[in-house]
Formats: sequence, C-alpha cells, structure tokens
Amino acid sequence: MRSFFYSFFVPALFVWLWSTGFIGAKYGLPYAEPFTLLLIRMLLTLGLLAGLAWVLKTRWPGWRAAGHLAVTGLLVHGCYLGGVYYAIQGGMPSGIVSLVVGLQPLVTAGVAVLILKETVSWRQWLGLGLGLLGVTLVLLEKFGGSGNAGEGFPFWTLVWALLALTGISLGTVYQKRHGTGADLVAGTIIQYGAAAALFAVAALMLETREVVWSLQLQLSMAWLVLGVSVGAILLLMWLIRRGAASQVASLFYLVPPVTALQAFWLFDERLGALAITGGIVSITGVALVVSQRRPA
Repeated sequence: MRSFFYSFFVPALFVWLWSTGFIGAKYGLPYAEPFTLLLIRMLLTLGLLAGLAWVLKTRWPGWRAAGHLAVTGLLVHGCYLGGVYYAIQGGMPSGIVSLVVGLQPLVTAGVAVLILKETVSWRQWLGLGLGLLGVTLVLLEKFGGSGNAGEGFPFWTLVWALLALTGISLGTVYQKRHGTGADLVAGTIIQYGAAAALFAVAALMLETREVVWSLQLQLSMAWLVLGVSVGAILLLMWLIRRGAASQVASLFYLVPPVTALQAFWLFDERLGALAITGGIVSITGVALVVSQRRPA
C-alpha cells in the first residue's frame, strides 16, 4: 500500500494539479485580461513563497546563477503561461491547448539534438512522428470543417499555443544546459519574479488592466495560487526528496487527457472522433519519448 502511494498516487496527484491550471485559467479569464490575471497570480504567489523562504531559511544563489534562473523563468513561466492564457481567452478549448503544449517532450527532444547534440533513438523518432501526426489530426478536425458546431476557434489562438510550447521547450533545454543547482524555493521565486516583470510590462502596454473581482475570479485565483503555483511546487519538492521525480516525468503525458476530461465535465468541451483519435496518437508518441530508457 505504501509503495502504491509513493510510486503512483502522489505523482498522479501532481499531474492532476498541473492539469487544473488550464481549468482555473478558463474560469478566471472572463473577469481579467490574460497578462493582468497572470501578474496578480504571480504577485500573490511570490508573497506566499517569500514567507516560505523565510521559514525555511532559504539559501540564495549568486548573481550569475540568478540570471540563468531569470531567463528560465521568462521562458518556462512567462512565454508558456502567457501563450496558454491568450489561447484559452481566444476560444481554443482548454483540452486542445493542453494537448498542443503537451508536445513539450517531443519539441525538447528535437531542440536537444540541435543544441545539446544529444542522440535520439528510433523509438524516440517514432514518438516524435506520432506526436506531430496526432496534433495534426486534432487541428484538421477543428480547422477542416468537421461539422462540430461551435467548437472551432480562431487560427491566431494556435499561434499563442505554439508560443507557449516553444517557451517551455526552450526553457527546459536552457535549464538543462545552465542548471544552477539552486535551492528549489529560491529558484522558483527568481523565476516567478522574472515572469511577473514580463507580465507587468505586457499588461501596461497591451491591456486595460481592468479586473472584475467576482466570486468566480476569487475562487479560481485562490486555486491557481494555492493549488497550482504553490501546492504543485511543494509536492514536486517532496517528490524530489523522495527520489520519485522520474515518476512525474513518466506520467506527464497524462496531462492532456486529464485536462480534456475535466473540460468536458465542467465546460462541455467536446471532441469529435478524429480529434480523439489524434489525441490518443499524440499521447502515445509522447509516451514513447518520455519512457525511453537511458543506457546504464
């Protein structure tokens, strides 16, 4: 029982928490513009993490390491969250957004080949091909006139989703190449701080910064801050301490279907047969890449 709890339940809980970020965004976006909403989320999260850092007597990295962490934060949190939120606000179903950005292991593998000169096995190449094929099938249904009334979305939302995918993929590779080994709480604060600065500038330049503090926004913000930005990070810290971080990586390809199920239950977001088939093909491709065993 204890083995099941450590090896599956807790990593699966982390994946579920991550997937609810897409749902929380859809609940909050009707009441605030994306960059404004993200700025508020980052500031609230930074306040909580600052208190946690004080309690834990966190050790802070040097300026050089902090610079690398800031770049990672701009890519992994700034570009990723900004792209996801604008795609959802534009009408792209949250399940589709999750599927597109869920290709991150595939894109990261491709970037790693070009930048880090890593080798890719035939199994991983097969996974890359299946992942791209799967997303193509999903987009063909949405843009190809499948007859699913009300389920289409503007093409420009795909650009935002691809920006999110690019940001988290490049950020992952950058972190791998310039890993600082900094304390996780301190590193997260620096990354969130850099992202908050980006959101502040973008909100000032591109948005009205009007916020309607409805009960729905307050509840979604509370969940995004406590459940996702803080809860998921603390759970990740616990997993790493238990040596189970690899379990999280192997389960990450479950995020798109978990998000799609929640979106169906909560928002009645429906996928046609072609999109469901594409999602299964894409998830299979990601699974082949993520589950590739490394040589001893």
